[in-house]
Amino acid sequence: MKNYFSKIDIFLWSSSALLIIGSFFIFDRGNYLTLLASIIGVTSLIFSAKGNPFGQLLMVCFSLLYGIISFSFAYYGEMITYLGMTMPMAVFALISWLRNPYKVNKAEVKVNAISKKETIFMWIGAVAITALFYFVLEHFHTANIIPSTLSVTTSFVAVYLTFRRSPLFALAYATNDIVLIILWIMASVHDIRYISVVVCFITFLINDIYGYISWQKMKIRQSQGA
Repeated sequence: MKNYFSKIDIFLWSSSALLIIGSFFIFDRGNYLTLLASIIGVTSLIFSAKGNPFGQLLMVCFSLLYGIISFSFAYYGEMITYLGMTMPMAVFALISWLRNPYKVNKAEVKVNAISKKETIFMWIGAVAITALFYFVLEHFHTANIIPSTLSVTTSFVAVYLTFRRSPLFALAYATNDIVLIILWIMASVHDIRYISVVVCFITFLINDIYGYISWQKMKIRQSQGA
């Protein structure tokens, strides 16, 4: 484990954690659940960027905490999405990653690719889930319903691609991060404490982009090793 993380990994995690902690004590200073969720989330991304199943275990914990945070601002879409979809799918992804290690290395998942046919199936599922969630969110008078509904779409695509071990999952999560940044900026207009959540997802965006680059390198290395 001593040489497991590269200097870039350590720098990225450390700088992300410092930004999260700094913004928390500047804008929040009260909701330590948000701080805990943010640290767990950014740690999850570092492990996931290396294809380590432990990242998915941490994602299960993050989803639970984030669902509670979303409920506090009546972002029922986020709450339902993470507790009802992202968290269960993270469990399935964890099982999938554990069952598909790269050779004998259980700390690295075998990179997969999905076909065009499966991609079409995924998008049909995304449209169906989005339509269903829209009416559910409307029923619960969800705040900022349009970006909340869009978050459902990007979250579904992200968790599906994670489960299927496709490098594109990191890009899908990056897209979801952008939606969530917009969503929590809207929330911070009413309550400045939520700026710390905005900073959290900005660090997530950077880490997800890094995760995509890391998985592309991992894909090439594994194909050459095969």
